[in-house]
Amino acid sequence: MTEHTSATRPATRVAIVSGGSRGIGGESARRLAADGQSVVIVYAGRDAAANSTVEQITAAGGSALAIRADIADEAAVTEVFDTAEREFGGVDVVVNAAGIMLLAPLADIDLDELDRMHRTNIRGAFVINQQAARRVRSGGAIINFSTSVTKLSLPTYAAYAASKAAVEAISLILAKELRGRDITVNAVAPGPTATALFLDGKDQETIDRMAKMNPMERLGTPGDIADVVSFLAGPGRWVNGQTLYVNGGVA
Repeated sequence: MTEHTSATRPATRVAIVSGGSRGIGGESARRLAADGQSVVIVYAGRDAAANSTVEQITAAGGSALAIRADIADEAAVTEVFDTAEREFGGVDVVVNAAGIMLLAPLADIDLDELDRMHRTNIRGAFVINQQAARRVRSGGAIINFSTSVTKLSLPTYAAYAASKAAVEAISLILAKELRGRDITVNAVAPGPTATALFLDGKDQETIDRMAKMNPMERLGTPGDIADVVSFLAGPGRWVNGQTLYVNGGVA
């Protein structure tokens, strides 16, 4: 493990963004690239979306590559970090935006579906954060994604909220375990945001009702969330071990 002091930090920072092909992850990847970071996009299966995001970044003058990988697979994630180090020289920022959301009342949820969601959302978070803890350079940032539903307690969200509460626990504990390394670890908890993850399967009445839950009376946008990711990945060095609710004021 190579230690980097402020005097030896690289001029170009390097970010790994899981779930980076579209939605919040894709917008975060584009924003970090616009901030001057080289970006490694990790995605599960949407080749066209991942390639499009890379093309958008490179067309704007940035550096990016995409790697298809299962974030719950230790060997695959190890190879992602190896590639980032080989191609760009190291890893400074890790954004774990990958996740799946399956909704059902607790009494009705299919336990196989529960296991599938927890494999990605919990085991995947452990695998990504384990490699990040070993490899992120001094001055870096680890940013995980939770959800405002952990606080809102909406019906049908029990399994998803439970998986994201685990991500919050991982983040806050890892921040303390990295004492002395000058690496921040935080969780970002979006509210209802206009992405396929949120919109799929909801009728317009439900979408409109949830959009009005916050005082801004609108859905969040991926750009709203990427603004916070950019802050935590760059100037927000004094924010550490926190869950940031990015939801327009949903109580």
